[in-house]
Amino acid sequence: MANHEAIDKAQGRMEKTIEALKNEFVSIRAGRANAQLLNRISVDYYGTPTPIPQVGNVATPEPRMLTISLWDNSMMKEVEKAIIASDLGITPTNDGKIIRLVFPEPTAERRKELVKVAKKVAEEYKQIVRAHRRDAIEALRKDKKEGNLTEDDLASLEKDVQALTDKYGKKVDELLKEKESEIMEI
Repeated sequence: MANHEAIDKAQGRMEKTIEALKNEFVSIRAGRANAQLLNRISVDYYGTPTPIPQVGNVATPEPRMLTISLWDNSMMKEVEKAIIASDLGITPTNDGKIIRLVFPEPTAERRKELVKVAKKVAEEYKQIVRAHRRDAIEALRKDKKEGNLTEDDLASLEKDVQALTDKYGKKVDELLKEKESEIMEI
């Protein structure tokens, strides 16, 4: 693969797109407890909105349970309220020291809905990858117009950009396949 600034930039952007997709997939709850789900939920910690993992220790003692041991037990009610108000759909329980979140087993219907959501998200990220391809090709064509590339160089570099796009499109498909099997796993 030939080197060109536009290709390097596109590859960097596509790599970041894959990382963002991984983070997005983490937020699709598949019936398993995942501490990263709590990163999106903030509580008012001495006047500052703070993600729950930053106000206590989050652990996964069982596949379908998270526990939160707060560093400041006076935050217990605040954290519970934030979890109830979130889109997790889980009611926390506590024993005065630890907050427990038990994730119910999703129904077959819910699993199918989650797979549809995952497919939709994957398609959005494929579009982002294709947008990076378009930007790279536009930059290459601009370079040719300015006389920095020959017609043959442009054709070769466009093929490289397409190969890069195909590679990252496959990565999106692989991540989707992994997420689908995780969701459908009973």
